[in-house]
Amino acid sequence: MKVSFHGSTLNDSKPMSSFDLINPIAILILSIAGIIFIYSAQISIDGNDWKKQILWVAMGIFAYFAVSLMNYKYVLKYAHFIYFFGILGLLLATPLSPVSVEMMGARRWIDLGFTTVQPTEAAKIATLIMAASLLARSNLENFKESLVVLLKVSLIFTVPMLLIFMQPDLGSTLVFPPMIFSLLYISNLSKKFFISAFILFAVLLSALSIDIYQYSRYLDAQNNADQAIAETSTFNSILPLHNYQRNRILTFIAPKVVDPSGTGASWNANQAKISTATGGFSGKGFLNGTQAQLGYLPKAVAHNDFIFSVLAEETGFLGSTLIIGLFSLIVANGIRIAGIARDSFGTQLAIGISILFLVHFFINIGMTIGITPITGLPLPFLSYGGSFVLSCFILQGLVQSIYRYRKDFS
Repeated sequence: MKVSFHGSTLNDSKPMSSFDLINPIAILILSIAGIIFIYSAQISIDGNDWKKQILWVAMGIFAYFAVSLMNYKYVLKYAHFIYFFGILGLLLATPLSPVSVEMMGARRWIDLGFTTVQPTEAAKIATLIMAASLLARSNLENFKESLVVLLKVSLIFTVPMLLIFMQPDLGSTLVFPPMIFSLLYISNLSKKFFISAFILFAVLLSALSIDIYQYSRYLDAQNNADQAIAETSTFNSILPLHNYQRNRILTFIAPKVVDPSGTGASWNANQAKISTATGGFSGKGFLNGTQAQLGYLPKAVAHNDFIFSVLAEETGFLGSTLIIGLFSLIVANGIRIAGIARDSFGTQLAIGISILFLVHFFINIGMTIGITPITGLPLPFLSYGGSFVLSCFILQGLVQSIYRYRKDFS
């Protein structure tokens, strides 16, 4: 099949031998490990999410091959439509939508009748595609045009970031900035832009630091105040953060301030570190991890956000190293494919996807060992979750498509 695209011809036919096998093998191993340790995390409560995960992985594999067999130039052609539907999904998850669903204090889901989906994952894909297509079509050598392009890129990212932040979902919001700067960096923008961005980042970080410091003093005052005063006082700030998000940050930098007893906001983080650290060199053995089996690592998070803790306790340093190695391989291979892509759009897309996965890997594993705050970001291919699993397979399918059509200049 051939289709016209901007005066050229896109050839859809590619032999299966042109498939890159590195990422698919790594993805398959991670997905199987995810199913196994979701089962382990829930065995004490007879949970069946591992069965659902098998279904999601099967659907993901189908989606992976469907996307990888497609010429990724079609994604460039329909980038505007993809972005529109990505934003529409986020709007359908707002309180104004009749199909939005609120769970655990957040409104992030859409009720489809037979299941619920989280549009945030689709929005990540759509935003990345739209930004990559804009940068690939633009001439950034001209200073005035560069400013216009920067304004457009900022708008492309700002809209979904605000909608996701208001759900609220701080973890997913934090994924966007690394994507933005990675795409702009490989677009050869002026160094002055990155210096300005660094200054802006420093200002925002300073504002956040002041806010957290003031909140910590507020908590100290609460602890020393009468119960009647504590129940009526509130913390006011110009930053649009929820107190539970401040608690998560404080749990990371000063746990004794927000949770002196260690049984409140810092409980999950403490149990995750204990679970990861007690695995030793070779682990306690499959189904023998005490933190998840005995409920110290809460069942609500053991099979999704803290799945790495379950795996680390039962397989130890050896299993953890294997998983981290597979993650590193996926990212490194994605960057390699970006380097051999046939065009700027392919390069932009592969880099953006690789950085997106890197952020998820680093933050999720980091929060289980205490080097990053608890954000709720899931671990690709291991954490339980339908929308997230499908989005991971689709993104990696795009990387495979970029590899398959790396030499197609028709």
